[in-house]
Amino acid sequence: MPRCKIHEHLPALTSQVSVFCVKSSVKRRMWKLEYGSMLIYHCPEGYYPYPALTRLCQKSGTWSPTPHKRPVQKCKMVECPNPLVLENGSVFPLQMQYSVNNETTYECYTGYTLRGSSSRVCQPNGKWSGGTPICRHDSGGGERCADPGIPAGARRSVSGFGFEDKVTYRCDDGLHLLGSKERVCQENGQWTGTEPKCYYKHTYDTALEVTEAFGSAIRESLQLAAPIDDTDQEGKKITVDKAGKLNIYIAMDISDSIEEDQFNKARNAVKKLITKVSSFAVSPNYEILFFASDVFEVVNILDFLGEKRKTLEDVLADLDNFNYGDRQNVGTNLNLAFKTILERMAIQKQRNETLFKEVHHVLIFFTDGAFNMGGRPDDTVAKVREMVYMNQKEERDKYLDIYVFGVGREIFDEDIQPLVTKRDNEDHYFKLKDGTELEETFDKIIDESKVVGLCGLHRNYDRDTADTIRVRYPWMARIGIPHEDGRYGKCMGSLVTPRFILTAAHCFRFTDTADKIKITIGKNEVLTGSRLILHPNYDIKAKEKEGVKEFYDYDVALIELKNDVDISINIRPICIPCTKETSGALRLSGEEITCKQQEELLLKNPIEEVSFMSHDKDRVNNNDKRSDAKLKLLDQRANCIELATKVDGITSDNLKDVVTENFLCSGGRQPTRDHVACKGDSGGALFKNYDDYRTIQVGLISWGTKNLCPDGDNDIQQESSDDSRDFHINLFKVVPFLKKHLGDDTQDYAPLKFLDK
Repeated sequence: MPRCKIHEHLPALTSQVSVFCVKSSVKRRMWKLEYGSMLIYHCPEGYYPYPALTRLCQKSGTWSPTPHKRPVQKCKMVECPNPLVLENGSVFPLQMQYSVNNETTYECYTGYTLRGSSSRVCQPNGKWSGGTPICRHDSGGGERCADPGIPAGARRSVSGFGFEDKVTYRCDDGLHLLGSKERVCQENGQWTGTEPKCYYKHTYDTALEVTEAFGSAIRESLQLAAPIDDTDQEGKKITVDKAGKLNIYIAMDISDSIEEDQFNKARNAVKKLITKVSSFAVSPNYEILFFASDVFEVVNILDFLGEKRKTLEDVLADLDNFNYGDRQNVGTNLNLAFKTILERMAIQKQRNETLFKEVHHVLIFFTDGAFNMGGRPDDTVAKVREMVYMNQKEERDKYLDIYVFGVGREIFDEDIQPLVTKRDNEDHYFKLKDGTELEETFDKIIDESKVVGLCGLHRNYDRDTADTIRVRYPWMARIGIPHEDGRYGKCMGSLVTPRFILTAAHCFRFTDTADKIKITIGKNEVLTGSRLILHPNYDIKAKEKEGVKEFYDYDVALIELKNDVDISINIRPICIPCTKETSGALRLSGEEITCKQQEELLLKNPIEEVSFMSHDKDRVNNNDKRSDAKLKLLDQRANCIELATKVDGITSDNLKDVVTENFLCSGGRQPTRDHVACKGDSGGALFKNYDDYRTIQVGLISWGTKNLCPDGDNDIQQESSDDSRDFHINLFKVVPFLKKHLGDDTQDYAPLKFLDK
């Protein structure tokens, strides 16, 4: 078979361009490449490959597009579309072209007022910052619709701004139009469609743009029912019910034009999305397929419709089990992917048309839009729309959304545009540069800050920075207690409702008052208390006569704040046992869920992995870190607690005098070496991450047998010795106390909903 010669191609490169080859069977020396091999050009930030983004090896042994000595293949500075399109105003400076960091300013003629941005900057993604500038006549002219403006790089023709007048757009040569080519003025004074944009091939969307646009656009299609906590949550981006009336179809391009790295980023984004949705105690039905020449059905939506539904764990495992390297016949049949989804819809409709009418269908495609077999998908997409609309498009338009995320080095925007949903003021087509930040972008499309009814929800990043800590552990509180003798106590705590902090009773002295306590949470937000509530059975001197100098049973306290905290990404309550909110986090459904069921799920094994926070002793960078330990339960508990009587100040030989059933035990070096808590960690949450996004607190740090921390202060992640033990209050044992104060519906704060039994 003829091969393409790479050495003939290299002279057409400048030194600034780097080249990468994609083909599973490429020879390592890369002097001759097989048919189907793709050369991919890379450039520094702010530049793009010119004149070709990629080149493909043809059967003839030649490259397409053909490389020439002129124009030489190079990295060209990113340009932004021509801004000199402003009507009734002036643009400065006047230039032949505008590149990255070029700034423009806009002024309107006398009698006109500027709307939009007065200055804009050309950005590295090929877009102008800010909004389209428009010079509007001060008199208004009696138009029903406001002037919609002219995007940079575009031309327009307009019949007027009155009712049913039309505005049409086209882009300059070398650019393609995204958005509406034609917009009509409606009786309500709004234009149909979305604002058009003129893009170069090198133009891409930033992660922030995708996050905001996709999060906003998907909101309406996913608002199927009231929020799961039956409260009004205005502005919530994704609100879905628990009845499974939501079908999500995900199709991922795995053809040769998609690199393995691009595929993995898209796969991780999909895993992030479905895991995040599952955190909302909802159960969508999923169809997940990969497509090239053929379709590889990873998850069949029909498996969700029987008595035994696929679990989240099953879906994630199926995604992970697919090996990109096992692909064969890797042409691109985009039409077959849509046909497969159409067939799945038809089966569902045939089984139960009444139920089908109530289901919302969301299609999410990851592709570069290219196809070389199976024909154009446009007709199949039209059939998908008709399947859902049932000849009632106006009434049923909200039941279908088709999104496409452009992935790959060269994206065929013109072929993708006809496939996506067209709805006024919504975007359904997005592309990120090289797929970067795709996973994090998908993590952010669901806005946790508005979902006030969900405890333990967090973002799961691993950059090990202060910002990372805040979004991963948004319930974590640092507590400062100025005592009357001038000493200053430090403890940890956890936000358990917007009004209450849970911590240890031993942190406080009899003379301490709530208004003097300082609680730091989120981005160094300092809160003050209004009431300090210690467990009524806590008495550190209760067993002095039995030889226990300090007795920590019922070492639990609540601090009521003066006001509710504002729930956000940085501040959110953790889940605590025996509440309905925690049942939702654990995905336990039904009216008869009990506290015991939660305990059996969270503390069911002899060895249970848990974590707690060790905060920065210097508090310079607030560089708190997670420490890990293993609870010894069931037949492992006796061996763990037996060292409790060896502590200084304890002369009793009766373990029950020291360690009651209210304590959990960790420490030692078996089966692995645990981290130990230090004095500053007292009162902190002992927690489990039930999945990637929900955290449940099972205990709080109380006391330990040995002080292994230098100078008696906290040092990050101290490790246990053979005979050191930590003891933690088991929150399942103090539920009556928690319920009395946190579940009180007679107060001016929202109560937690505790289980009946």
